[in-house]
Amino acid sequence: MSPAFEVVFFDLGDTLVFDKHPWEPLLNRADAALRASLEGAGYPLAPGAYGEFDTLFELYYHRRQDNTKEETTVQLLRELMTRQDDSPPEQVLRSAMEAMYAITQKNWYPEGDAVPTLKKLRERGYRLGLISNAADDENVQALVDKAGLRDYFELILSSAACGIRKPDKRIFHIALEGLKVPPERTAMVGDTLEADIQGANLIGMYSIWINRRAELPPDGPLEIQPQAVVSALSVLPDLLDDLTRKTV
Repeated sequence: MSPAFEVVFFDLGDTLVFDKHPWEPLLNRADAALRASLEGAGYPLAPGAYGEFDTLFELYYHRRQDNTKEETTVQLLRELMTRQDDSPPEQVLRSAMEAMYAITQKNWYPEGDAVPTLKKLRERGYRLGLISNAADDENVQALVDKAGLRDYFELILSSAACGIRKPDKRIFHIALEGLKVPPERTAMVGDTLEADIQGANLIGMYSIWINRRAELPPDGPLEIQPQAVVSALSVLPDLLDDLTRKTV
C-alpha cells in the first residue's frame, strides 16, 4: 500500500523546535552582540539607528507585518548602515549576524518527539521537507543542525533564501518543484494558522495544525480551518497511515 501522501512538509519554529525562555532580555543581548561586532570591525551602528525600536529584531518584525516579501535581517542592517553613509564589507555584516544569532540560537530546543517522529515517517516511506519563515537562512541551517534534524530532510527551504514568506503560494511552489511532487500528494504540518495552514490550503496541500505551542485564536470557530489538528508530532505517522487507508 503506497502512502496517500508522498511528502510531508514541516514548519520549524514552534513545530519541530521551541523557545524556552523569555525573548526580551535575549534580544537585547543579541543586539548588543551585533553592535559590538560592528564596532569592533570599525563600523559602529549609530545610536537611534532603529528609530522608535530598541533592537534590530523589533524593527524587522515591524517591517514584515502583512508582507509576504522577505526582507532579511542582513538586508535591513545593510540599509541602516547605508543611511549613515557606511558600506561595510559583506563579511563584516555577516559576522555581525553570526554574533547576534549566536545568542538567540541558545533559546531554541528540539521537541522531544521531533526526531523519533521524523525517523518513523522516513521508515514508513514518507519523504520529508521543511519550509520556514525566517529572517536569516544561515540561522535556519544552524538551528536544523543544532536540533539534529538535517539527515531527515530532502529539502530545507527558508523565506530568507527565496525572498518569499508563507502563506504566499510561491514559496510552496518552490518547495513542490524542488521535490518534484504535486500538492495533492503532500501534507503541511505547522503551528501558525495564517502562514502554514492558510498557505497549505491555498495550494492544495493537506493541512495539519499542531497546536501545542500555537497562539490560540479567540473563542469561536477558526477563521482558517486546518484539515486535521494534532497536539503532538508523535501522532503523525499513524494519522497519515489512517488517511491512506481511507483513500484506498
